This record gives sequence, C-alpha cells and structure tokens, in this order.
Amino acid sequence: MAGGGDALRALLRAANALLQQRRYHAALAVLKGFRNGAVYGAKIRAPHALVMTFLFKSGSLREKLKSIAQATYTHSRNLAYFVFTYKGLMALQSQLQGKKIPFHSFFAACIGGWLVFGENNAINSQIIMYLLSRILFGLSRLAVEKGYVPRPKQDPFPLVAALIWGTVLWLFEYHRQTLQPSLQSSMTYLYDDSNVWHDISDFLIYNKRTDSK
Repeated sequence: MAGGGDALRALLRAANALLQQRRYHAALAVLKGFRNGAVYGAKIRAPHALVMTFLFKSGSLREKLKSIAQATYTHSRNLAYFVFTYKGLMALQSQLQGKKIPFHSFFAACIGGWLVFGENNAINSQIIMYLLSRILFGLSRLAVEKGYVPRPKQDPFPLVAALIWGTVLWLFEYHRQTLQPSLQSSMTYLYDDSNVWHDISDFLIYNKRTDSK
C-alpha cells in the first residue's frame, strides 16, 4: 500500500516537473485548451438544455434526459475540438513565422470554425448566432474607437433595443419560420400561449391543461 502511494507521488512530481518545462508550453497549452473547452461547453449547455427541454419538449423523462445529455455532449465536444484546433494552429503559425501576427488568429479560427462548427445543426446554430450578436456589438465599438464612425452624442442603446425588439416581433408574427426553432418556442410560450385559457388552472398555475376537459 505504501509502495503504491510512493509511486503515485513520484508520478505526480514527474508530471509537475514536465508542466514547468517551457519548451513544452505550447503543446501543453493546446491540451489544457481542449480540457477547458470541454468543461466550459458542459457548464454552459447543461443548464440551458435542462430548462429548455423541460419547458418546451414533450416525451418521457428518459427521452428528456437523453436529449439533455446529447446536447451537453455535443456542445462540450465541439468547443473542446475548436479550442484544440485554434490553439494548435496558432502555435504552428507562430513556430513557422517566428512571431505572432493578427492574421494568425483570424486564419486559425476560420479553419476551426469550418471544421468544427460547419455542420448546420441546432447546437452550432445557437453558438454562431450568440457569437454574431457579440461580433456586431464589438465591431461597432471598434469602429468608434478607430474613428471610422463618429462617437454618438447620446447612448444609442435605447434605439438599438427598440429596433431589435421591433424586428424580432415582426418576424415572429408574420415570418416566424425564419426564426431559430428555440426562439420560436420561447416566443410562442410568451405571446401565443398567453392568449389561451379555460379556467383558473391554466390561467395562473399551468400554461396548458393536460386533461381532456
């Protein structure tokens, strides 16, 4: 028993010594990026999938749990693969050119996005739309910082909020097939289901009655 403990401590010391080696830093950073991508993807997707599945999906408990597990696994795997690919290509380009330049980041991410997130499915679609909204905000701020766009005299956020809500509700009411399915489900719950009730049970307690009354 003591011998096993000694061997484990020796293994941990060897691993820690390896982690301190600067010549392996780039490769180890790629591996830790893979780890962080997997963990972060699971942390983000699991609670989201849990809420959306139990709110909007029908089926048995087993089917719902399976759907949650599949969504969590897909998000976790894809993010891990992407971080691994991105950091690996960044390290390779830096090694080949002897320095890091801005184009490296764009190129590595383009390749990773094509390989990992190129399939048009529900998980990838949500991630891409999430990123798109933040890119638009980021590019807007960058344009102001660089002087390409005059700095607004007043906070433009109220106008942006008004236009976004106006557009999304117009699309939902008249062209809802163009919206992403989970957004359609959320907005149906908020705006369509609130038009229907039979008694106090499905007016305040439940959204929809499950009996045949």
